Amino acid sequence: MNVLYEVADRIATLTLNRPEVANAQSSALLDELDAAWTRAAEDDDVAVIVLRGEGRHFSSGHDLNDRWPPPEEITLEWIYRAESRRYLEYTLRWRNVPKPSIAAVQGRCIAGGLMLCWPCDLIVAAEDALFSDPVVTMGIGGVEYHGHTWELGARKAKEILFTGRPLTAEEAERIGMVNRVVPRDRLDAESRALAERIAAMPPFGLRQAKRAVNQTLDVQGFHAAVQSVFDVHQTGHGNALSVGGYPILVKLDEMKAKLQ
Repeated sequence: MNVLYEVADRIATLTLNRPEVANAQSSALLDELDAAWTRAAEDDDVAVIVLRGEGRHFSSGHDLNDRWPPPEEITLEWIYRAESRRYLEYTLRWRNVPKPSIAAVQGRCIAGGLMLCWPCDLIVAAEDALFSDPVVTMGIGGVEYHGHTWELGARKAKEILFTGRPLTAEEAERIGMVNRVVPRDRLDAESRALAERIAAMPPFGLRQAKRAVNQTLDVQGFHAAVQSVFDVHQTGHGNALSVGGYPILVKLDEMKAKLQ
């Protein structure tokens, strides 16, 4: 199974389970993850959702060797439809699940990895966590779910996008993207303790508190902006197709090598 699901003490734990490829996100993994989110959302015995990754890294992002048809068959329409479902619809749905959620992040969290932790309400990061979006190196302005400006602030978002450099856990906590930074060997325990504290609160109060914060962001333009920038992202794909190739077919190991 690509995603493990466990419930104990009113806490649902969703575990990305492809450690051999640093939890790269295949289509199957994302579909299973969406099903797990839905299962937790609909279970009255679940009060809090924890998302974690098995192994050294939280997620190396999209599995670039997974889902693409032959290059000559790729069209912008195909890309748009595929990404609308798994990268926009899924992430917005996870963000709006009416239960508190916590992402526990260790090691690398690259590009598509941000689309897994950013929809969560809280992020607990191990000291070794590194967050990055190097998609500009592929001729595209950033990963599909544009939480960058909201999570980092405009100037830091531009720096991370323009340079492709990773953001450390300490930096992420300082700017408010991460709630707390803990030793690597305490990541699961600290995330669990936080989830237990939240699970003791009245469920309806938690639901209303989450709705209040998310709706405030939406009134400020979050929802409209994310959808609009998704279309901006697609112009990168269109440009790549028009100038002689599809850059996302670059080997994942080559892209990772640039981040060392």
